Amino acid sequence: MTSSPVGAVTGPARPTLPLGGLRAGLVRLEVRRLLRNRRTLIFTVVVPSVFFLIFGLNSAYANLRVGSGNVSASVLISMALYGAVLATTSGGAMVSIERAAGWSRQLRITPLTPLAYIATKMLTSLVLGGGSVAVVYVVGLLTHKPSMPLVVWVGTALAVWVGSLLFAAFGLFLGYLLPSENVMQVIGFILMLFSFGGGLFIPLSQFSPSLRRMASYTPLYGLNQIVHDPLTRVGFHWSWLANLVAWLVVFVAGAVWRFRSDTARV
Repeated sequence: MTSSPVGAVTGPARPTLPLGGLRAGLVRLEVRRLLRNRRTLIFTVVVPSVFFLIFGLNSAYANLRVGSGNVSASVLISMALYGAVLATTSGGAMVSIERAAGWSRQLRITPLTPLAYIATKMLTSLVLGGGSVAVVYVVGLLTHKPSMPLVVWVGTALAVWVGSLLFAAFGLFLGYLLPSENVMQVIGFILMLFSFGGGLFIPLSQFSPSLRRMASYTPLYGLNQIVHDPLTRVGFHWSWLANLVAWLVVFVAGAVWRFRSDTARV
């Protein structure tokens, strides 16, 4: 029989919970906390719709065809994607505020696993991203400018919403990597670069061949091509999906790594 060293503090082992502690109640709590942040709601829901009204209502766009719709519809999808990405990234990055308040250290003593915590944050961010997509698409419907079949309306909206999950992981990674006072400024700048590089604001056809090759490796490239394909009908390429999956693995792995490092400092 062995005994514990003198002065050692022992306690009960943390229980192992199904799904690592992921619970619907925890997701609901996180959603309520996120929806109380009015500045984030305005920035992620209103701004993309305003961008569409500024750039998507050009009369020439309504008469210029692309695939099964018009250019105005393509702008609508791009602005919805930008809003969803901004929303999910911001939702994930809210963890930086929790870090400043010491919440991450409290999680160290709970049965919640890193992957379950990250899954909770990503699901919460999807709620905000879904709201952003819905508002942009409703605005587009009310203007009567975007033209595309009903199945494309529904399919692109779902693709934008689900695909934006990639950037919930990105937001978590940055939220654990950067201090709370800098994270939102950095996010805005990085997402702007990603948006230009991925072809959201400027069609990649206007880039030089070398720049197009570089753009194909950026985080928004694959997702942008996938969500526009039902409209443009250029033909699906597996490289788009490979780009999306590769960056998702990178961002989730980075978020798990930073979560473990952050909660270990007790």
